[in-house]
Amino acid sequence: MSSSSNVPLTALVNIKQHNIALLFTNYLLSINIQAKLQSEDDGFALYCQSDKFELAKEAFDDFIQQPHHQKYQQAAWHNGEVTQVNNDHPSLISNFKEQFFAHAGIVTLTVFSLCWLVFISSLLGWQRTIFNGIQFYHQLGFNNFIDQPWRLLGPAFFHFSWLHIVFNTMWWWQLGGSIERSLGKGALVNLFLVSAIFSNVGQFIVSGPNFGGLSGVVYGLVGYVWWYGWLAPEKGLSVSKPIIGILLFWLLLGFADALPVNMANTAHLLGLVSGCALAWFKITLQKR
Repeated sequence: MSSSSNVPLTALVNIKQHNIALLFTNYLLSINIQAKLQSEDDGFALYCQSDKFELAKEAFDDFIQQPHHQKYQQAAWHNGEVTQVNNDHPSLISNFKEQFFAHAGIVTLTVFSLCWLVFISSLLGWQRTIFNGIQFYHQLGFNNFIDQPWRLLGPAFFHFSWLHIVFNTMWWWQLGGSIERSLGKGALVNLFLVSAIFSNVGQFIVSGPNFGGLSGVVYGLVGYVWWYGWLAPEKGLSVSKPIIGILLFWLLLGFADALPVNMANTAHLLGLVSGCALAWFKITLQKR
């Protein structure tokens, strides 16, 4: 259980599912209502700040109607875990799986799974074969595209290290899942295609075909959510300013050649720009 201060608390509601209780507790904390969870035999008792009981009750009434709304997922992302439950609780793993799949739609999960399938297959000894099979064209041309169209997107699925794939797929799951839930499968497919193509083509022009990773697409997601949240905040899509700042700073470090690893800097930049542009274009069309 957790509470950041010793304010008086009042029992608000009992919830059977741990992940639902945890999600709402995070949301209360995000709107400055102190809250904690108490593990009980029949579920979890949620306590809230006594002097804000009515506000918390209204918030719960809204929450129970649409518990998977983006604003609750965003609160959970920012606040992290706020309760401690016995490690031997039989539902911890199932709750994690439930929340993982609840946040990600079919498009998010498909790209996530393909990246990990390619990575694990590479670890098993097929790295060179797989890379040769999906790397970008050695020469841009219409005939090459017609013969092997998958190479236009292929590099996005290939990762070179554990850190590389964990970082990229974590952000893909978080931001891609939010976009798919809020705007639909089509929006995420379009964003993936546009950001992957622009970032891959740009990186090829600058450095040739030996590159890979979902980073360009991830920066496309960041740019899309950033500008969509700015231009249409009512949709519930947002990414915090510190995260934007960190990723932009990381981008600058890459161009300054101040990082110990080789970065596909052009892919990152063009992914970011394409994501911002696509969000602007989509919202502009909606307002006409």
